[in-house]
Amino acid sequence: MVKLLLADDDSRLSELIKEYFNGEGYEVVHAWNGREAIELMAQTSPDVVILDVMMPELDGFETLKQIRVKSKIPVIMLTAKGDDIDRILGLEMGADDYLSKPFNPRELLARIKAILRRSSNEKSDDSTDDMELDGLLLRRKDRSVFLEGELIELTTSEYTLLECMLSLPGQVLTKQELSEKALGRKLTLYDRSLDMHISNLRKKIGLLPDGEPRIKTVRGVGYIFVEHGKGNSLL
Repeated sequence: MVKLLLADDDSRLSELIKEYFNGEGYEVVHAWNGREAIELMAQTSPDVVILDVMMPELDGFETLKQIRVKSKIPVIMLTAKGDDIDRILGLEMGADDYLSKPFNPRELLARIKAILRRSSNEKSDDSTDDMELDGLLLRRKDRSVFLEGELIELTTSEYTLLECMLSLPGQVLTKQELSEKALGRKLTLYDRSLDMHISNLRKKIGLLPDGEPRIKTVRGVGYIFVEHGKGNSLL
C-alpha cells in the first residue's frame, strides 16, 4: 500500500483528502504542522509528502528545506490560489510539484500517480549505462549526477528532466514532450512548473567551457541541451 504523509492544519480539507485516498487504496498519515511532519516522516517512511505552505510552528518552506537535507522523497506543495511567489519558492527549494487551493482530490491523485509512475519506471529500468557530456556525468545505476567530479544534488523531477535532455543532445524538445516525460502530465495553460525546474537545473549544472548555458530556450517551442563546440541554427 502506498503511504502518503499529509501536512496541513486545515482539518476539513485533511479529512476530505484522507477519506478520498483511503477509498483509493492509499494510506494517509496526517501531521498538523511542519514539525510533526518531520517527526512522522522518520517514523513512517512515506512514499510521497504533501505539504501545505501555511502551517503553524514550522511552515511548508522550512519543512521542505529540512526534508531536502536528508531525503529526495517526492514532495507536492499546496499553495494559495494565484500566489505565484509561493509556487516559485517551493519549486526553487526542491518541491517536485504544486497544487493551488482549492483543488479537486482527483487532480492531487493524478499528480501523485504521475510521480509514483516515474519512480516505478526508474526502479524497473535495468539500464546502468552512464551518460556523459562536457564534464557532466549521469549515473543511472544510482541516479546520481556529477559535474567535473563533484556530486550535484537534484530532485526527482530535475534528474528526470536532465536524463531526457541528455539522451538527446542537440535536439529541440518541446515543452509538451518534456512535461509528459519528466513530470508525467500534459502541459496546461499558466503552469510554470516545467520552466522553474529547467531554471533550477540550469543553476545546478553550470555553464559550458565557453561560458554558454548548457540548456537553451528555443522561443515558442521548448528547450535544447547544447553540446560544446556544436552550433545550432535554431539558437
